Amino acid sequence: MDTPGLFDDDPTAERIAIGPRAFVLPGFALARADELLSGLARVEAQAPFRHMVTPGGFAMSVAMTNCGPLGWVSDEKGYRYSPVDPGTGRPWPAMPAAFARLAREAALAAGFDAFVPDACLVNRYRPGTRLALHQDRDERDFSMPIVSVSLGMTATFLFGGHRRGDRPARVALAHGDVVVWGGEDRLRYHGVAPLRDRPHPLLGSERINLTFRRAG
Repeated sequence: MDTPGLFDDDPTAERIAIGPRAFVLPGFALARADELLSGLARVEAQAPFRHMVTPGGFAMSVAMTNCGPLGWVSDEKGYRYSPVDPGTGRPWPAMPAAFARLAREAALAAGFDAFVPDACLVNRYRPGTRLALHQDRDERDFSMPIVSVSLGMTATFLFGGHRRGDRPARVALAHGDVVVWGGEDRLRYHGVAPLRDRPHPLLGSERINLTFRRAG
């Protein structure tokens, strides 16, 4: 359900449409960046970043970890969600309350109510790393949106169409920006262009991306 006007008094709730049901929320997470990074430090202490391996045997350039009931993993067996960290054999760290709250509020600001994420994939980008165009198809329920939070260096988000060959829009995402997409846009191809080394005052030559999904 779309909710125009609901957040008109909140300057952080500006919406920029990049699709019929896809929006950039500039600076939406900015005021909570310190809280998010504090939560991430606790997650990383329990489940360190690692470079997962594709089913074809290639190490991914982007380092990853997870929190929440389910975590996204990749290995020679394929792509999937798992309740257990394969690196430790233990459940993934609990999703910090600040993470879940921000994800729900961002989804609502973009017109999606009742979003309760059960998975948060954390990607760490460094200069030169990229994420190829792909669809998020490993989740059970495509009716739920995806919420993506950017922290650190500015990145170029690639938002394509429903075919891999469709030319993607290039969207600059700064520290604190949030992207939400769902509905008819849920299965659009998306990725991240190679990261340029433009250090951020807080995170230096790193970009952190928190991606929230309803996976189970």
